[in-house]
Amino acid sequence: MGSKSALVGFALAVMLGGVATLGQRPATLDIYSIDVEGGGATLYVSSAGESLLIDAGNHGQRVSGRIAGIARRYELRQIDYFLASHYHSDHVGGVSELAAQIPIAHFVDHGPEMHDEGRFRGSDAMFGSYLAARAKGQVVQVKAGDRLRIAGADVNVVSSDGVLTSKPVAGTGPANPLCRDFTPQEEDRSENARSVGVVVTFGRFSMLALGDLTWNKEHDLVCPNNLLGHIDVYLTTHHGLNLSNPKVLVHAITPRVALMNNGPRKGAAQEAWKTVRSTPGLEDLWQLHYSVERPPSAILNEALPTGGPSLNVAEPFIANLAETADHEPVYFLKVTASPDGGFVVENSRNGQRKAYPARTASK
Repeated sequence: MGSKSALVGFALAVMLGGVATLGQRPATLDIYSIDVEGGGATLYVSSAGESLLIDAGNHGQRVSGRIAGIARRYELRQIDYFLASHYHSDHVGGVSELAAQIPIAHFVDHGPEMHDEGRFRGSDAMFGSYLAARAKGQVVQVKAGDRLRIAGADVNVVSSDGVLTSKPVAGTGPANPLCRDFTPQEEDRSENARSVGVVVTFGRFSMLALGDLTWNKEHDLVCPNNLLGHIDVYLTTHHGLNLSNPKVLVHAITPRVALMNNGPRKGAAQEAWKTVRSTPGLEDLWQLHYSVERPPSAILNEALPTGGPSLNVAEPFIANLAETADHEPVYFLKVTASPDGGFVVENSRNGQRKAYPARTASK
């Protein structure tokens, strides 16, 4: 079978909810939470050199260069799979510039339509640039319930284009007693609510990344039953904004570690930060940025001020301490996961490194 037909076959397998295997199972999975000036970008690389990039941050050569720089560490010839969680500039604004630095083979997304046309200045042009880059690769449009085999890991799609999975990622999906205390927010019909959200599993290790999925959708993933299960690493939704991260989800998934991909003046809202910090069984919260003190924002559903000395973790657990988004040098948080469920988190700024051994009992 020729390479083109093989790729088409893989895409069809995914569309049908099937699984395609790429190479042998690697020994570890490296995961980088990259500082892209308040946006989102997470790179997964297997020991075999297979790669998955979820989101590519904001527009600008400086931002795309940070992602390409980490790719060069592995001598990657291409990004095998780029997954766009949704079509906002802080998540896909840097795609076209990144593709000019390193080829992207596959584009995974919720489809060729953006649901915020004209809502943000420059959004239509940004989306046009994304579609132009997308047209040069193999496109895989995913729906909730699909499962992809990428970079030696299973990528379980739990949300896409506003639709949520109806089946548990693993197990039976136990009832969630927190559901009875949930208070909904105003219904969100933006691109955020259409985010492609995934549970990435690597053997017994699991990581949840929901893009910018919003409050009510997150509730529906865990109520009346928790379809996500227990998670090892939680990439906080929506940069740690209070438009997302409800207690009903965060406390139900009982993460061992949370990574907050906030900017200095974006995300890490007091309400969301405290929800994560108070999660039963949480061992550590790591932040991509120090959160600068600032007043609450009504548009972000904040009632309390955010940031400052009492609303940040200890400095060794913060990758970037600068108070501006465009600082240099920049640092990342790295997770190295093993199939037995154990993992290590490392701060590239100071070498702070902590191992989280595999659990001996069932989660």
